[in-house]
Amino acid sequence: MKLNYYKKTLNFKKPAGTSRGVLQEKPSWILFFDEEPMLRGECSIIPGLSQDYTNDVQYENKVKWVCETYNAFEKHDQIALLSFLSLELQNYPSILFGIETLIYNLNLSKGIDSFESSFSKGQHGIPINGLIWMGSVDQMITQLEDKIKEGYKIVKLKIGAISFKKELSILKFIREKYAQEIEVRVDANGAYEEPEVKEILNHLKNLGVHSIEQPIAKGNWELMNALCKDRVIPIALDEELIGVTNEHDKKELLSLINPQFIILKPSLHGGIKGCSEWIELAESQGVGWWLTSALESNIGLEMIARFAAHFKPNIAQGLGTGGLFTNNFPSRLFISKGYLFLGDEEK
Repeated sequence: MKLNYYKKTLNFKKPAGTSRGVLQEKPSWILFFDEEPMLRGECSIIPGLSQDYTNDVQYENKVKWVCETYNAFEKHDQIALLSFLSLELQNYPSILFGIETLIYNLNLSKGIDSFESSFSKGQHGIPINGLIWMGSVDQMITQLEDKIKEGYKIVKLKIGAISFKKELSILKFIREKYAQEIEVRVDANGAYEEPEVKEILNHLKNLGVHSIEQPIAKGNWELMNALCKDRVIPIALDEELIGVTNEHDKKELLSLINPQFIILKPSLHGGIKGCSEWIELAESQGVGWWLTSALESNIGLEMIARFAAHFKPNIAQGLGTGGLFTNNFPSRLFISKGYLFLGDEEK
């Protein structure tokens, strides 16, 4: 079968506020087989964050190269071909994840499910957190209350864009209204500097925050280790993992920083292959982990959910992004009371 692609621009239903700015849309490149156009994989990037993306022309040239390479050798040993592409795409994790997803869906169409689970069979859901985007205090509180009405017991707040005093007021509101009923995670996307970060962590501890993702910018392993060692609140690495591709460097990072958690996004952290390596290394060192989407469409989101469910997670995953776009792909994914399901939604 011949591999092909096209670009799809995903449009947000509402502007998505992050510490890097407000997103109105984002691009993805969709891989498909000419003979089976409904079998698809997604190469999803976030401009300014994805290290494999410089501009559309550069990125699309690599996607085109993958299609040409696959088509030239697809009649040969497919396992060897995929092994070759995995090596060639080490620095293009989003494209690797796209081809992994496509091949997974091809095998699934033949009745082969590499990540079979009670989730993939439609029997059980995966616990997920409700994501609160950055905005004004009123906007964030409205989002929060909507998530709690929908049945979420775990919420994640993006912080670091508005004043910390205002963000504290939101956290205080949660504790005053819901006491300890709601687990709160926060994601700083590296927003804080050394002079302020310890004070911020202490404020978060006092408000019973579960964990903070990437409190400081990536690259300062000494400070990050000190913050993890202090254990004021658990720290999860996210952007810190981007670009770390070989096993030796992964082991070194985990050993030197010794975080409480790592957050894995296949489109940023080496595809399914790279995330599997991270999980194995993390578990061997007693480091917790969870998977999260990186603004993929439903194509990528379903793949991450199937992969996550294979590990039978008890900790909530970050997979509640399926309803973000006005022009998403149809999907059998649905959310009920803070759990993600695959199947026919109950009416």
